Amino acid sequence: MQRLLGIDYGHRRIGLALSDPLGITAQPLEVLERVSLKEDFARIAAIVAKYGVEKIVLGLPINMNGTESGLTSDVRRFAEELRESVALPVEFIDERLTTMQAERMLVEEADMSREKRKKVRDKLAASLILQSYMDQNP
Repeated sequence: MQRLLGIDYGHRRIGLALSDPLGITAQPLEVLERVSLKEDFARIAAIVAKYGVEKIVLGLPINMNGTESGLTSDVRRFAEELRESVALPVEFIDERLTTMQAERMLVEEADMSREKRKKVRDKLAASLILQSYMDQNP
């Protein structure tokens, strides 16, 4: 089975999640504070090499009415450059409500403070994105 890397893209932070070796579950991995595209891609490439990732799943921000959001073109551009940088396939999945779902889980189930939530929300959203992809593509 191939190992997958899930990404929740943001202008300030990139949430990362990793599939287990069997491709059954997604686990939050880490949150990268954005520096520059070159450095962001280098850090992602290091993770790809370390874990033997074979495919990247990137959350695509779509509005609730199904139209593309303002961030969608940024994500598509990021994906194009990431594909070239790490030489791996990058697939999209609709990420509607994943950040809100992650936030709700952290508030209601983990009872985390706002400051602590900021540090884990994006990697939890990435794991929700990746798990959704794996559930739809067994």
